Amino acid sequence: MTEVTDPRLDETLSLIGSDKVEGTPVKRPNGDRLGEIRRVMIEKTTGKVAYAVLTFGGFLSLGEGSYPVPWEKLTYNPKLDAYELDISDDQLRNAPQFVDESAYDVTRAEGRRVNEFFDVPFVF
Repeated sequence: MTEVTDPRLDETLSLIGSDKVEGTPVKRPNGDRLGEIRRVMIEKTTGKVAYAVLTFGGFLSLGEGSYPVPWEKLTYNPKLDAYELDISDDQLRNAPQFVDESAYDVTRAEGRRVNEFFDVPFVF
């Protein structure tokens, strides 16, 4: 089977544009909604996706938090039409969170803390 390679497309068989990822729901394996992906953060020099910013909690975006989730912890599940993350509400409330939602940058120390929380090796 030939893969579509036209770079003008938003999605191919194996690639997806970041604008299509942003706004995608994040659900638990049982289908319960956790939140959605607000941003995908890419490491400038390697081009590797470092983490996704997950919005969680609140009501009608009030009281909603933004959480960096290592990309390795998210799995796209076509049956759910969502990214899957197996985490409880309590675990997520205790996860590292962005205080200033206008800046989604993390220092090396914060990145290490995020990856340790999610049990993912820190490589940056």
